[in-house]
Amino acid sequence: MKALHKSLAAAAICAFALHGNAAAQAQNAESAPYKPTVGQSGKDVVWVPTPQALVDRMLDMAALTPQDRLVDLGSGDGRTVITAAQRGATARGIEFNPDMVALARQAAQAAGVADRAKFEQADIFESDFSEATVITLFLLPDLNVKLRPILLDMPPGTRIVSNSFTMDDWEPDETAQAGGECSAYCSAYKWVVPAKVAGTWQLSGKELVLEQTYQKLAGSLQDGGKATPISDAWLNGDQIQFMVGTQRYTGQVSDKTMQGTIDGNGTWSATRS
Repeated sequence: MKALHKSLAAAAICAFALHGNAAAQAQNAESAPYKPTVGQSGKDVVWVPTPQALVDRMLDMAALTPQDRLVDLGSGDGRTVITAAQRGATARGIEFNPDMVALARQAAQAAGVADRAKFEQADIFESDFSEATVITLFLLPDLNVKLRPILLDMPPGTRIVSNSFTMDDWEPDETAQAGGECSAYCSAYKWVVPAKVAGTWQLSGKELVLEQTYQKLAGSLQDGGKATPISDAWLNGDQIQFMVGTQRYTGQVSDKTMQGTIDGNGTWSATRS
């Protein structure tokens, strides 16, 4: 009987020790800092960190200045937002994973830029980022295309820079490689949101008819029954350029008006019909 009691007591002590170890392990797991893993699932994509060399290249492509307001869509661990803040810009990250948001906030605090680098837990498709002058993103092509109408409605001149993935038939204005020791996800693509100029414009008694495909233009300058096709026509934000015959028109678009110079000499202006 005494042996049975001793066996039961030993079993109870062992069970208590195992329970204590499990509780301690659970407590340690809860107190351990969050560490994301490459390839972990997110709302719409898996998480892969952007190489720092490409972050730097993307911000160089955007010609980021301290006057800019950058928004990173799907900001992950926050490195793009933090790097932008370190360059003096006001930067904001939108990230769906709350653990990543907390991690990014801690990193911004450690980097000393928490006053300029802000992070919020939200769905990018339900967020307002209309204040941005620069948009950065590392999303799959179908998500880029889904975002495209929103991006094209942003103010002309807004710069958009994407890690690795394009915008389907909206061709980038610039492409670059990170270089250095970057071995994966090393390409960057830049677009500048173009002004909307498609339609008919009155230009010195003539009609300038423009067709627009993103930043590319086609059309003609019509004088009575004669139509002269335009060529080498494109937009860079609100800056417009086109050729009529041998004359180069350059100018600026402002809502319903355009004005500029012809061959850098004479002036021209147009109003939307």
